[in-house]
Amino acid sequence: DDSDWGSWENPDGKEDGAQQQSAPWLQDCVLSLSPCSDLLVIAREHKATFLSAKWRTEESGQEEMTLTVTWSGTLSADEGECICSVICIPLSSQKRSSTGRPDWTCVVVGFSSGYVRFYTESGVLLLAQLLHEDPVLQLKCRTYEIPRHPGVTEQHEELSILYPAALVTIDGFSLFQSLRACRNQVARAAAAGSDVIQPPPLAYKKWGLQDMDKITDHSSIGITTLSVFDQMKNASMLGGFHASVKGSPPAMSQYITVGGGPYTGFYYAIEGSSQPLLSHVALAVASKLTSALFSAASGWLGWKSKNEEESVQKQKPKVEPATGLPVRFGLPDSRRHGESICLSPCNTMAGVTDDFGRVTLLDVARGIAIRMWKGYRDAQLGWVQVSEARGERDLATSPSMPRRHAQFLVIYAPRRGILEVWGTQHGPRVGAFTVGKHCRLLYAGHRLMGVNSVTSQGWQIHTQQVCLFDPVNGALRAVTIPFHLALSDKKSERAKDMHLLRRLTTLLRSREVDVLLDIKHPAIKKQALESLLSNKNAPVSCLTNVTRALLASLKEQDPEAVDESLLQFCSSQLKLLQLYTDVQLLHTPDISPTELLLSIQPSFSGIEEDLARVGPVLQRYTEMNSRPCVSFAQDSSGPLPVRTFLSQLEWVNGELRVIKQPDTDWTQLGSFLFWGCLSGQSPLQRVCETLQESGISPQQLLSLLLSGWLNKEKDVLKYPDAVSHLGTLLSTLSSMKGAVDESWDGQSVSPWWQQVRTACVQSESSAAALLAALVAHRVAKNSITRLAESKFQEEWECVSMELEQWVVCIKQLEDVLALQTLLCLPSPQGSTGGAVTRCSVKTLLESGRGGVADYVSKLIFRQGMSPDVLRDILQRRGENEPVEQQLQQDRLKIFHELLECVCQRFPNSLSPDVLFAHCSWENVVQWNKDPEWSVEFLKMISNPHIQFGVSAMMWQTFIVKRFSAAAFLMEKVGKAPKDRLCRRDVGMGDAAMRSFLGSSVQLLQALMEADSAVEEVSAPDVCVEEVWGGAEGPVSIVELALDQRSVHYPLVQHHCVLASLLHAAMTFSLRLKPLSLFDSKGKNAFFRDLSSIQLLPSGDMDHSLVAVRQEVSHNNGVKHSSTEDMWPSVCMELSSILQVNTDILRRHLVCELYNQGLDLRAEEVMMEVQDKDVLGSQLLVLTGQRLAFSLLHSQSQTKPNMELLARLPPTLCTWLKAMDPSELRCPSVPLSQSSRLINKVIEMLPENHDVLVHLFCRLNMSHLCCLLVNKH
Repeated sequence: DDSDWGSWENPDGKEDGAQQQSAPWLQDCVLSLSPCSDLLVIAREHKATFLSAKWRTEESGQEEMTLTVTWSGTLSADEGECICSVICIPLSSQKRSSTGRPDWTCVVVGFSSGYVRFYTESGVLLLAQLLHEDPVLQLKCRTYEIPRHPGVTEQHEELSILYPAALVTIDGFSLFQSLRACRNQVARAAAAGSDVIQPPPLAYKKWGLQDMDKITDHSSIGITTLSVFDQMKNASMLGGFHASVKGSPPAMSQYITVGGGPYTGFYYAIEGSSQPLLSHVALAVASKLTSALFSAASGWLGWKSKNEEESVQKQKPKVEPATGLPVRFGLPDSRRHGESICLSPCNTMAGVTDDFGRVTLLDVARGIAIRMWKGYRDAQLGWVQVSEARGERDLATSPSMPRRHAQFLVIYAPRRGILEVWGTQHGPRVGAFTVGKHCRLLYAGHRLMGVNSVTSQGWQIHTQQVCLFDPVNGALRAVTIPFHLALSDKKSERAKDMHLLRRLTTLLRSREVDVLLDIKHPAIKKQALESLLSNKNAPVSCLTNVTRALLASLKEQDPEAVDESLLQFCSSQLKLLQLYTDVQLLHTPDISPTELLLSIQPSFSGIEEDLARVGPVLQRYTEMNSRPCVSFAQDSSGPLPVRTFLSQLEWVNGELRVIKQPDTDWTQLGSFLFWGCLSGQSPLQRVCETLQESGISPQQLLSLLLSGWLNKEKDVLKYPDAVSHLGTLLSTLSSMKGAVDESWDGQSVSPWWQQVRTACVQSESSAAALLAALVAHRVAKNSITRLAESKFQEEWECVSMELEQWVVCIKQLEDVLALQTLLCLPSPQGSTGGAVTRCSVKTLLESGRGGVADYVSKLIFRQGMSPDVLRDILQRRGENEPVEQQLQQDRLKIFHELLECVCQRFPNSLSPDVLFAHCSWENVVQWNKDPEWSVEFLKMISNPHIQFGVSAMMWQTFIVKRFSAAAFLMEKVGKAPKDRLCRRDVGMGDAAMRSFLGSSVQLLQALMEADSAVEEVSAPDVCVEEVWGGAEGPVSIVELALDQRSVHYPLVQHHCVLASLLHAAMTFSLRLKPLSLFDSKGKNAFFRDLSSIQLLPSGDMDHSLVAVRQEVSHNNGVKHSSTEDMWPSVCMELSSILQVNTDILRRHLVCELYNQGLDLRAEEVMMEVQDKDVLGSQLLVLTGQRLAFSLLHSQSQTKPNMELLARLPPTLCTWLKAMDPSELRCPSVPLSQSSRLINKVIEMLPENHDVLVHLFCRLNMSHLCCLLVNKH
């Protein structure tokens, strides 16, 4: 039955009558679906609705794609015009991350006025164009298709617009660029509030279609080139006997139209016969300047006022004339009128519908009708192109051959309510579906625009070809056709087998799988069996019965007719199913306790001493790993699914093997086979016998046992008896045939036990690996002891290479367990700790000599441990007294205990200098913007060689780049930069930059101190513990530090001066250009390699440069000498290096302190001034300013003040009046301090200085006393 294939009909075969009455409204609408099925446009008259695809979650929890309304409104702009045609064109994304996906979808709408307008998915108008003054009949698009054969002509993209007597084609490339540009401009204008931006012109061709009475639809075939014979035939028919023929056939664009007189017309336009027309377009962004600026732009529309709209609409745009194109030939049928034409995806065939209810299949190249169907009135057509899968080709076919494609014609007959699928050209009907009578068949006929031969390589275009829209229930269904339906008719066995396979897939849920036996084709039968075995709902018994029945049916057939591979597959899968059933029965709790006790026979001793030795570390490790954490339910928590069991085992040459793949996890399989024995719930001996009889090699059983043990560490630590069970299992497995080589004598390394050691050293489950190694060591030792006793028959202590390997392995595992316990320490609250770092013996050996210190330093950084606390812990290592009061907190106490345990096991790898070096490096790596703690750790390194190397690497790797950026930024702005500039140029805020520069000063100082002390101390030796001597990997930080070259000390000092200047400028907000304070030699030496020899400034500095430095010190000292105690000291330190006279700075500082009213601090600094005469002259002016303010500029002018001024000598009075007290920052100073200052000035000035000195001396002190009395 043809309807058996994927039928969509109702179960009852009826439709609701009320729904049938409400459905015909859709017939009056214009519909268009995007090829990507993400946008549906429904339009009627002048209104339209856009529906976009969105995911919706139902109440049952299932998600489905739905189309919801995202925009609706009126699209017409002119009065009386209505929508005639709509097409959705998805534009491909230009981003590499979304290759093959649409960026956005453009909605093209044709109106009865002749306008063609382009909209976004949200209804925003992008372009509007008046190409012809007749209604738009059809809009069609042709996009890029990957050529299936090398000789196929590559077609260009284009948009074709059909009018009653004209055809307009727009080049797809220019349209794609114009639409993208207009969309970007509209987005910018909407965001910035700007006005008009002139759109680019559109290039199009306009043909006047002649010699047809009426045209209803069209198809643009693309560029075709005739053969030489066809060219000569056409030339003879058109030009007669004497017609001339060109040397090469011209390229022509072919168009097919349907309508009346003739019924079908074929047009050919020779390339180059018509030049593209550049027309102006309309952009939906306008302003008041539109008419003034763009009056020449035809078709310009926008959002204007009503009056402006009317004036613009009255001016009809200029319409370019069409180029005449006569019909080449056609299919004449005077009574038949064509209604629609649908072109196939390969451009070789086209389906045409007419008013007689016929569907005609045309051969596009030959221009003839090759097939016709009757009884399809008002039919709607679509095409489905299917590619052949690689697995369906015969083995003899070359894989390099191109894949075959099949074309299917989909016909929807609304009068009958049926959807049919026909194979072309002369194929049968391969499918029929009963659907509603009011549906619409949606076939776009194009894909993504903007794709070419370069961008389409390596990806599949994700588009739907044919969809059926049912307005009754709102369902949108896609038509999907398998390729094999095009190979033969419906009676072929292969097609029947595919139907049975689909039926089997449907029946798997109901566990009715007898249909598998009805399949005839061996390949399909094997595929069906594989589908059945991979089904998660099918029980084991059902799978076993079906496989056994299938195997029996194959054996009953003729041996020569049976497929050998299918027979072997059924046999092997049946054996695996039987093994799964046997193991599952052994793990059931029906086994008697007596049998369980008999199966546990400890075959080794001495494990108690080993467990007692590692017990404290194991207990602490268990406590650190038992804290609550987030976990997710997985399938591994339940029993092993049978499909997983079958996917991990296979039969190869009569032997059962475990499939080895890089991404295969054997944990579930190992747990399924052995966990019942390890937990004491299954008979150990019977399980081992069953597995041995199955044919699995002992080596693979050992791998599965260790995989289950090592990956279930938490469960292993919960069962105290699991260790003894593991020992029994190892003893049993090692006694199997083929496990331990019979020629092994104990003096060589056994591959069997080496396999155990390899699994343990590679595992990150430290506790489980250590327990497994201890148990295996005891089992191996007992085996070697028995071997020695059987050979020597005397009591000799056995010493072998194997036991030495075990001693080293156990020591390494114990060290790793202690380290892993420390690494499991939780991060403090509020910090981004992340997942716990896991390590193994293998990772430590591969991480080099600094691997342990690297792990610990990362933990210290995550814990936020300050340098002082870590130093105290290391200094008191081994002592019982508490480190600090802070260590009374639980977290610090635990950290102290665990770190002390690890340091005892790694005394060389975790020496204080090595640990401080790694902590310093880790801090600067994690947060190089603020290396404050990194410098603190660096200072704690006692060995100058290590300290020198680490500081040099830190400077060169992390500091100098940001340091130079900060220097150039400050040189550019001439002051301490603001936060925004710091973040832009340096990558940090102003506060962080201040701290960074301070750390840079300390780093350079530490580098200079370490460089000075290197000669006095010998370089240390980098050594590790004996058992870790085989570590190989990256060079450690300490080794790199010791290999650093010596630096040029003056160059480091040169950078330190610059760092001090930058730090001072940021700290005190100074105004200076730091690089301008150095000459050309000094500037060129900055930011060079510290080990290079650079030309540095000589001892004699240019006087102009010294003057600039002194001026900078004076100007900046004015603002900060009184408020900051650090700045004067910093100035004094830098003055000697910058060759600035320190005595001048001190005199300037004294004057500024007196100016601020800080007389006591000024007197302290005054004692260090050398040139007292100059200082006295400077203070003389300041004293006059103070007296002038007290006598002349105070708010209360008293009578005694006036009397005092009257008694003063005229010269002194005139001098006081000439003083400007406004220069004083603190004019209100007690007169007692001013009197003390006068005495200081008189003492410093020489007697022959000036007449003012004598006037001051003659000034009677009683006058000041009177003034003091009046003031008080």
